[in-house]
Amino acid sequence: MKVENVNISFDEMWDKIMECDRSYDGLFYTAVKTTKIFCRPSCRSRKPKKVNVEFYETIPECIEAGYRACKRCQPDIEHCPQIDLVRKTTGYLLNHLNKRIVLQDIADHVGVSAFYLERLFKEEMNETPREYLEKIRIDKAGYLLRNTKRTNLEICYESGFQSPSNFYKAFRRVKNCSPGDYRDSAGIKESCDAMD
Repeated sequence: MKVENVNISFDEMWDKIMECDRSYDGLFYTAVKTTKIFCRPSCRSRKPKKVNVEFYETIPECIEAGYRACKRCQPDIEHCPQIDLVRKTTGYLLNHLNKRIVLQDIADHVGVSAFYLERLFKEEMNETPREYLEKIRIDKAGYLLRNTKRTNLEICYESGFQSPSNFYKAFRRVKNCSPGDYRDSAGIKESCDAMD
């Protein structure tokens, strides 16, 4: 089962490896030019300098580019037999996060029942597909708040929320602050004309 390419920027991938975010494992791999080693995003090894990092979507791409697998995180060894199904699900969610998604859409995409998908996903990821989708939407919103001057409303819709009230409630639940406070803490202020 092939995992679809994920639509995520270099800087977003960099943020995920700095956070050692396990939920992105298998969607991309981090290759370090100076050591010639590639890792999972969740690897706990010492973090390289950003300038020394390349990202690849598959293990064969890493190997073809001359990298070898990390001995600590062992990206070339699968730990769950259904990991391809989980990765295909996470890839689908990442690529469609700004659309309205129901569990049946995801199940149809990966070719299993909605009940089986939700149970398997929860076993492997410790959260439901809905919880994972909310988390990556908040991650996307956080990235946009830190790195753009878009309004909170624009970010709300671009990150896939259907209403501003749901966006603010979910953001506060995940990040323990409002989107505005999060932006201020990152040192980026909305310009007055962007708020109009």
